[in-house]
Amino acid sequence: MTRPLIRVFALTTLMLVGLAPPARAADRDLREQALVAMRKAATFYRGEVATHGGYVYHYSVDLKTRWGEGLATETQIWVQPPGTPTVGIAYLKAFEATGDRFYLDAAREAAEALVYGQLESGGWTNMIDFDPQGETAQYRNGKGRGKNNSSLDDGQTQSAIRLLVRADKALGFQHEKIHQSARIALDALLAAQFPNGAFPQVWTGPVTRQPVVNACYPDYDWRTEGRIKEYWTMYTLNDNVTGYVAEALIDTHQVYGDEKYKAALERLGDFLILAQMPEPQPGWAQQYNYQMNPIWARQFEPPGVSGDESQEVMETLMRICGVTGNRKYLEPIPSALAYLRRSLLPDGRLARYYELKTNRPLYMIRHGKQYTLTYDDSKLPDHYGWKTESRLAQIEQQYRHLASDGPAAMTDERREKSEDEARQIVADLDEQGRWISIYRGEPLMGQPKIQMGSPYITSAVFSRNLEILSAYVQRRYPWLNR
Repeated sequence: MTRPLIRVFALTTLMLVGLAPPARAADRDLREQALVAMRKAATFYRGEVATHGGYVYHYSVDLKTRWGEGLATETQIWVQPPGTPTVGIAYLKAFEATGDRFYLDAAREAAEALVYGQLESGGWTNMIDFDPQGETAQYRNGKGRGKNNSSLDDGQTQSAIRLLVRADKALGFQHEKIHQSARIALDALLAAQFPNGAFPQVWTGPVTRQPVVNACYPDYDWRTEGRIKEYWTMYTLNDNVTGYVAEALIDTHQVYGDEKYKAALERLGDFLILAQMPEPQPGWAQQYNYQMNPIWARQFEPPGVSGDESQEVMETLMRICGVTGNRKYLEPIPSALAYLRRSLLPDGRLARYYELKTNRPLYMIRHGKQYTLTYDDSKLPDHYGWKTESRLAQIEQQYRHLASDGPAAMTDERREKSEDEARQIVADLDEQGRWISIYRGEPLMGQPKIQMGSPYITSAVFSRNLEILSAYVQRRYPWLNR
């Protein structure tokens, strides 16, 4: 008898003998509908959408046009979320909820696609090309050519590690290539951690040793001095590098149980404490040099205290506290919250950049390919997020919960999805097993050229919906998933 049939038999038996709560007919119907929708959607995505087991961000409804960071060829898949690792993890969650090996096989194929594109330096860049003559990099399998830059930008390497580690566990640690790839990636990640706990945006090998010091304001004119060409080798927080790293280390420690991954997580938390700027701006910058001064990155990314990264850092510190039980990681948060509240823009948002020391919101004006600094937000370039939504109320609520109830308050972060939400997702699935989105002008990863009002398919929606249905199924009948 297969595992899913055993579970159905077990549920029926438990209900007959009175050991399981009787389910309402509507609950049973919705659960069955959710299971059917999950399988139908995953069958379409795995069978019709996948390329070599991997995925890109967005697709035209006829699947003839594919987008990652720009147009993707038929041989390319994307590593950066919401690409291949995001879809693969959704498959694994469906397997955990149902026991159906169809999802495990789909996740294995996604993980194998990542193994193919692992770089010699141990990590990944944002894209993998299966055409040896295409846009490749120095793959560990010897089939690529080009750069060897393992990247932590936008969760690229971190997300790949999370899928490989989780797939390794689900496969009983018996898939040699996936297991080996995960271990190589983790060794490379730890070798890329600086003594103070920070990580660069990009590495090609182990990082150099640097002094451990606190963040401070530069003693030079940052407008005209101190630019670093290879800023990506410096301490980086931009695009939530540290949050993604933290989640990868947490998953890895939970799966393998090796304390070195927890120690690396704690060092990362220690760096975030060091990186908090002193008064009058106790927030965080996007990147720092080895003297812990905020520095320039791209020409439209000046030194400054960042509203976006500061919120991400506080969320990461609370996550680290919840896992380690060490309350020292909460200590920077009250002063940062107070600072960010007094820095809110008139519309309630936060600026991406606040000028060092003066705390004036700082922007850029574009002149062709050149940028100049300005305090005027009336003519901002539209390719960058100059302002960010405030999450300060939620962060403060989470902080107070942690501070009063302790780390146990964050031991279970699964979101309980409502029946209405699951029902709507089931209803939105079309006859072919597709969740179709309509473009209404919202920002999309990779900035695909989709016409206003046009339908498209996106890996973000597929993954989110599959995870929501999996959570609903697992929450309604948790004893069937043990």
